Amino acid sequence: MNTELKEAIEMLEKEKGISKATLLDSIEQSLMQACKNNYGKNDNINVRIDPDTCDYSVTAEKEVVEDDEHIVDPSLQVTVEDAQKDNPGAKAGDIITVDINSKAFGRIATQNAKNVILQRIREEERNVVYNQYNGKVRDIVSGVVQRMQGKTYCINLGKADALLNENEQVKTEHFQPTERIKVYVLDVKKSPKGPKILVSRTHPELVRKLFEEEVSEVRDGTVEIKGISREAGSRTKMAVWSNNPDVDPVGACVGVNGSRVGAVVNELRGEKIDIIAWDENPAVLIENALSPAKVISVGADPDERAALVVVPDYQLSLAIGKEGQNARLAARLTGYKIDIKSETQARESGDFDQMYEDDFNEYGEGFTGNEGEESYGANELIDDEEETATDVSGMQDSEGEI
Repeated sequence: MNTELKEAIEMLEKEKGISKATLLDSIEQSLMQACKNNYGKNDNINVRIDPDTCDYSVTAEKEVVEDDEHIVDPSLQVTVEDAQKDNPGAKAGDIITVDINSKAFGRIATQNAKNVILQRIREEERNVVYNQYNGKVRDIVSGVVQRMQGKTYCINLGKADALLNENEQVKTEHFQPTERIKVYVLDVKKSPKGPKILVSRTHPELVRKLFEEEVSEVRDGTVEIKGISREAGSRTKMAVWSNNPDVDPVGACVGVNGSRVGAVVNELRGEKIDIIAWDENPAVLIENALSPAKVISVGADPDERAALVVVPDYQLSLAIGKEGQNARLAARLTGYKIDIKSETQARESGDFDQMYEDDFNEYGEGFTGNEGEESYGANELIDDEEETATDVSGMQDSEGEI
């Protein structure tokens, strides 16, 4: 048994994650290359390695000729006299197998064989890393910030480095070397220097994957995340639905005292997260999506994918949000073009009275009316006196606007 070779292969298999079959194949290829360098060709060479004992043999098939005068190519032919030393019955015209002493190869041939093995190991190591991270595309991984190259962060993921390009960075986030962060894997590409891994901190799916890690009900499918709209670094709206009537989807994602959503907010460096209940009725969904603003009525047209929302006068700025963010995120989440009017504006234009006159005749399921009532979003509480909105996690306050 070739004990040293066997131990070396087992160690490489364990440390590099390269299969034993691949390593044995690379050794076979290196020996074939050494034969070619030593004899000028290897067409008649056979290399066999026992996978259990790692014993190997190198043989060549040669034609038997009468004498030295008939030899045209020594690497392909052998005389009857030489052939009969190992094969007593050999005669001219026979094809015999001759053992080759690989230890007799020259220094250059040996060095080339070594280089072939090392090159193959490096290639396989890169393939192992590529396959490992290619399986994590559209998933999140944890890494350590190494350095910054220009405006790109280089993040060590363990066996490979990932690149967080400027357009995938949150503008408000700045990382220091040795800082550990979680990133969303966008793509993995092969390159001569190893896999090129592209990651993101702005992708909406990063939020989904973080909740899958933190919330067991999301992970096992009990609670389903129906939609996410995000402005990275500022605010995210997420609609959730429960497949179990006994499980509150919003409460499951929020956690006790906001612990679950708080963990996600901390990972996103303070980004605000609104969690709302998904509803098949588009009007109800739009009302929930505009939380924390109170809504008087919603008229939604499923065919036109458009909705008219009426809110109390003092809630108009809250419903629209700072620079239109709340309305914009709600529109992205629901897929509806949302027109928001105050109660006064709606009455002056006649839209408010028209909505109630048409009611179900015009809007069908896409209509809700709360005139004379106070409506609260699924995950927000409104302080009527201070007009202050506080999200479910209790992590942030905003006065008058979002």
